[in-house]
Amino acid sequence: MSGEEILALMHPEIFIVIPVLMIIGLMLKATEKVKDWTIPIILGIVGMVFSIFILGFGSGFTAINILNGIMQGILAAGMAVYVHQLTIQSTRKRK
Repeated sequence: MSGEEILALMHPEIFIVIPVLMIIGLMLKATEKVKDWTIPIILGIVGMVFSIFILGFGSGFTAINILNGIMQGILAAGMAVYVHQLTIQSTRKRK
């Protein structure tokens, strides 16, 4: 699944979560106490919480909005990690 296909699945109001998660990920990466493998998990949880709040404050904290928030948070975290990895892979010098 490409980045464009994932973006088509996301609510427009959740797009702001992607750069926020990227910044949080960079901050976590700079922290020595946080292991690299835990960063996507942390970003997923933070993305879900942010998305639930964004969708919940917009139209109420109903079960469907909470479920949508969970799914949208996972997608936002996936996009943040995806963009980060694309940046790394495209700027890395090849031998």
